[in-house]
Amino acid sequence: MEAFPSLLHGLSVAIQPMNLVFAIIGVFLGTAVGVLPGIGPALTVALLLPVTYKLDPGGSLIMFAGIYYGGMYGGSTTAILINTPGESASLATAIEGNKMAKAGRGGPALATSAIGSFVAGTIATLGIAFLAPWLVEVAINFGPADYFALMVLAFVTVSATFGASPLRGLTSLFIGLALGLVGIDELSGQARLHYGVPDLLDGIEVTTLAVGLFAVGEALYVASRHKNAPETLEPVRGSLWMTMQDWKRSWKPWLRGTAYGFPIGALPAGGAEIPTFLSYATEKRLSKHPEEFGHGAIEGVAGPEAANNASAAGTLVPLLTLGLPTSATAAMMLAGFQQYNLNPGPLLFAERPELVWGLIASLFIANTMLLVLNLPLVGLWVKLLAIPQHWLYAGILVFATMGTIAAKPSVVELSMLLVFGLMGFLMRRYDYPVAPVVIGLILGPMAEQQLRRALAISLGDPIALVESPLAAGLLGLSLLALIAPFVLKGLDRFKADED
Repeated sequence: MEAFPSLLHGLSVAIQPMNLVFAIIGVFLGTAVGVLPGIGPALTVALLLPVTYKLDPGGSLIMFAGIYYGGMYGGSTTAILINTPGESASLATAIEGNKMAKAGRGGPALATSAIGSFVAGTIATLGIAFLAPWLVEVAINFGPADYFALMVLAFVTVSATFGASPLRGLTSLFIGLALGLVGIDELSGQARLHYGVPDLLDGIEVTTLAVGLFAVGEALYVASRHKNAPETLEPVRGSLWMTMQDWKRSWKPWLRGTAYGFPIGALPAGGAEIPTFLSYATEKRLSKHPEEFGHGAIEGVAGPEAANNASAAGTLVPLLTLGLPTSATAAMMLAGFQQYNLNPGPLLFAERPELVWGLIASLFIANTMLLVLNLPLVGLWVKLLAIPQHWLYAGILVFATMGTIAAKPSVVELSMLLVFGLMGFLMRRYDYPVAPVVIGLILGPMAEQQLRRALAISLGDPIALVESPLAAGLLGLSLLALIAPFVLKGLDRFKADED
């Protein structure tokens, strides 16, 4: 029950005037970027990392969390109105939401999306508050071998989850791990892979890599594509309010979507895509109006949107308690922690409880703000869809460059921004996921440190890595997660050959 007093203490931190300002800036920006196709919360947090370098850590992290929640809300607007999800997690919403908009029921679709997101976000945030202290108690007992095994599991599952091919995900991860070797070795003090460039002795800046891959790479990729046919924007006709029948058909999908989203989002191989499609399939099977699916069933919007936002909250559980990011935005938030020399995990709960619990409590405030912002300001969000892409991405390039200069004015840093931007463009061009690169850079040095500590304790005996039952179990799961996608792919190919 210690979660209650901790949460109340966090609430007293979150309602401080400056933190409220950070929260409203975060949710506003998050909704705006969620609405814009192709620009997600990960890109926005990456852009803001250099700008917030000298701001208060607590306020900045509250703003980043607001952006995360807001991006999940905003992605449903484009999914419903132009059939173009702002985030991949809104794909399931687009199936029924756009059909509702074409049938003149865009208002109720947006309403059930916003209210379902609020319900799911509130329940899931309570889940964080009560689950996090328990996980912290478990994590305190982790030894170096256990931590190393946990990070290996995160490496494998995240790489296999991002992108269409597990092999490409692992390739991206190894690029990040290689970049993590640059700089001074923390244990021996030896300089590695700096090639005589003094700026590289401190290692590769996570913010520079993130901004280059996400912002510059995305802008170059969009500029390289031929002009697509303009999307058809469905106007919001009729009332925004839901009828009593809409409420009756929505409340159960909200709860079921939350039940899918939060636990799956909290897993190392979680993410929002799996629970949203599970929720959609469940609602289609349980609906009393199955004939409406494919033509605009409100359950097909309510369930996936609740699952989407619950999974966003779920990803914060392993991030805050174990320091493991399970999504691209969580990786950016981890970079935000590290730019203030903060390492999420059990020690952070003990050393900076006001920061951690203030962040968790601010999620309730952000959730309420988002409900208030989304429906009354739907006209404003729709107008954002009219911004020409060339203006939008030119502004992103300028903002990315200026932010990098402000954080670390250096020719070497700008050169690396350009190199990482070109790398991000090529990775998108050839369908390699970029998030594992950032995760590899952040977690790679930590995993190396824990591995070397475990080997030092055992005097170099590698058997020590599997002596702990927990470490052996986690490494076994890692091996299973590594092999499973290739086995499944081989089975699919075998079946196709037989047919």
